[in-house]
Amino acid sequence: MKLTPYPFAALARRMFRELEERGSIFDLPQSRFFAPTQSQDFSVSFHRHRVPSPLGPAAGPQTQMAQNLVLAWLGGARILELKTVQALDELQIPRPCIDMRTVGFNAEWSQELKLEESLDEYVKGSMLIEMLAASGQLGASRESRDVVYDLSVGYDLSGIRSARVRAFIEGMMRSGETVERLRGKIPTELGTLRDLDFSVALADTVTLSTFHGCPPEEIESIILFLMEEYRLHCVVKFNPMLLGSEETAHLLHDSLGYHEIRVPESAFERDTTWEQAVAMMERLEQRALALDLGLGAKFTNTLIVENNQGFLPESEEEVYLSGPPLHVLAMHLVRRFRRHFGDRIPVSFSAGIDSINFPDAVALGLVPVTVCTDLLKKGGYGRMQAYHSQLSRRMEEVGARSVDDYILRAHGVAADALDKVEDSPENPQRKACLEALPVGGALRRAAGHELFNRWVSAAKLLNTERYVEAVARDPRYGREHNSNPPRKIGRHLQLFDCITCDLCVPVCPNDANFTYRVGEEEIPVIKVQRRAEGWDWTQTGTLKLQERHQIGTFADFCNECGNCDVFCPEDGGPYVVKPRFFRRAEDWTRSSELDGFQMERQADLDQVRGRFQGQEFELRVEASEIAFTGPGFQVRFDRRDPKGTLEGAAEAEVDLTYCFIMEALRHAILDGNRVNYINSLSDQK
Repeated sequence: MKLTPYPFAALARRMFRELEERGSIFDLPQSRFFAPTQSQDFSVSFHRHRVPSPLGPAAGPQTQMAQNLVLAWLGGARILELKTVQALDELQIPRPCIDMRTVGFNAEWSQELKLEESLDEYVKGSMLIEMLAASGQLGASRESRDVVYDLSVGYDLSGIRSARVRAFIEGMMRSGETVERLRGKIPTELGTLRDLDFSVALADTVTLSTFHGCPPEEIESIILFLMEEYRLHCVVKFNPMLLGSEETAHLLHDSLGYHEIRVPESAFERDTTWEQAVAMMERLEQRALALDLGLGAKFTNTLIVENNQGFLPESEEEVYLSGPPLHVLAMHLVRRFRRHFGDRIPVSFSAGIDSINFPDAVALGLVPVTVCTDLLKKGGYGRMQAYHSQLSRRMEEVGARSVDDYILRAHGVAADALDKVEDSPENPQRKACLEALPVGGALRRAAGHELFNRWVSAAKLLNTERYVEAVARDPRYGREHNSNPPRKIGRHLQLFDCITCDLCVPVCPNDANFTYRVGEEEIPVIKVQRRAEGWDWTQTGTLKLQERHQIGTFADFCNECGNCDVFCPEDGGPYVVKPRFFRRAEDWTRSSELDGFQMERQADLDQVRGRFQGQEFELRVEASEIAFTGPGFQVRFDRRDPKGTLEGAAEAEVDLTYCFIMEALRHAILDGNRVNYINSLSDQK
């Protein structure tokens, strides 16, 4: 199932209507938050490139669709690392492709949109963020509108040099043409936002993600091309294999206890070595300085492991590990990198981040700190509200007024760090710093700008040593702490009604699952058969809908990753069992192996296409008149008196239950109190 971009007008309409109706674009109460950047100073310097926050969602299932960019921003993220794009954008990705039962495995490695669609989605997302911020309905500060969109490209030089990838890069750097095309699609009711001065220079940084096994000389050539051709600030994303086979096995098996996780030796044989990576970064550092550009390193990509967990398709011999164990491996690489380069090359971090260790990563001076796996767990983007609150709490505990203050105070290394950069006891600045430390004084003012920067840099290195020394012994990263999958209750999902825990809504990486209310509490189970004298009408009961709302899946956004199945307490998988709604008739027809529905409203006529167990039906409703068509029959009746007005032709028995189900869904989806992906396509509320 390939993801389908959603019309910009409908997406904008959906978000703003939900904001207007309930004060939130989230379906779940625990996800209702509009978190502007915290009051602390989150500004950090990437050479001469300014970024506003240490937090951003990483490349992955979260950040390809426009709605995901918006949800991440609403959660407090201000650096959005966009999902890696490549020239080869027609792929068959195995299903399911995400296994979050324990630590995190995936079999997905590239985008599912065409390059041109990806560009549209990223520009849509940036425009929606600016529209929401400017609407005045969020209380967002001016600073909260400042977002860094970090490109991510791959996977080889020939692909990146291709005309289509070049057009994508140039379209992100100068998006004016796309902005103007989309501007005209802003709905009439949002016309006051149509004339906003939208940003058109969306990206001047890029993170390079390459295949495991990409030769280091190719990586270097790609970075040189991006710096020299486009003058982009560049980040090189490295693979965990840099640790080497022996240290990787020691950490995974001996320290953390993940004996069942096995890394193929071939993964190390075909990947960049530590020595090659160091030599490459030294050369690139000199070139970046000559071009007055920023160069950074990112730790890390996912880790290649054998597919032996019994969840992802057997066709995949190797899959990719993320989550808690990868956090430990990647932190060891950060320490090794800083032991060689010190703090002169900025380090971005993306392995196993959650709300608990996010403050630790900030204390190490890692920027940006990106998150992916944690957002695939219960609560989804709603989990992000804890990131800033945890950081704020930790900062308050040590009396830190800014992130730099926090770096100095977080692990009690400030005095030792000061000794490393200024050990003269007679230096008045040193004395002022030592006096300010215990009383929560202003450390930057005490040190002066130049000494303060060197002091913070030294503290980053000491914090790194202290944190990495402890992290492999921390039980929260070990197998015992991460071996229990989400609980199942031994009940199978049905089309309607479930325990309505709503866990499947926020864990969907593409925001495909949603809730809706069905107005009718009972749907009659009726079968009719044509006789010479009329119709035999048999009712055998009712389908009672007892839950407060129902769950549906928007097919255009569902890529059957399986993550909702993992967290659903019932068996079967919401993306398989629950009603699947298609935006376009041609997609419904093409996906003939999937049950589902497609609805359209044209003036006074509603049309619903439905598929149940492979059988296709059509419902047409005009005023009170209903026409229902299916295999071997065509019937019609007045909804006010179905039994008395039924007419038409039928070769065999007709199950009208399907008609009444489709009619109930029509009311719920097209006329529902809650805006959804289908009814936002029209101006009809």
